[in-house]
Amino acid sequence: MMTAEPTEQEMEQMSPEDLAKKKKEMLDFYTESIPYLDAQHKYEETLMKLDEVRFKRAQIQMQFAMMMNPPEEMMEEEPQANSQPKKRTLKKK
Repeated sequence: MMTAEPTEQEMEQMSPEDLAKKKKEMLDFYTESIPYLDAQHKYEETLMKLDEVRFKRAQIQMQFAMMMNPPEEMMEEEPQANSQPKKRTLKKK
């Protein structure tokens, strides 16, 4: 297990051998952590894809619901559009 990283002052006081040992410990720690980080990355990517699919599905359902139940304003206009057209007359000069 890795201990806390040394401060700049502690690193200046370390011998070259101690510094090399500390660097090796840090490298080993990060190298051992990679499989866990890769697994977490795959997990997060899969969650993101699921969220995208859920969003698209909800958006489609919302559009379908709006199409099947138009707002009342549109429903009031439709009968007028289907009624008999007004009789047109020519302008008199």
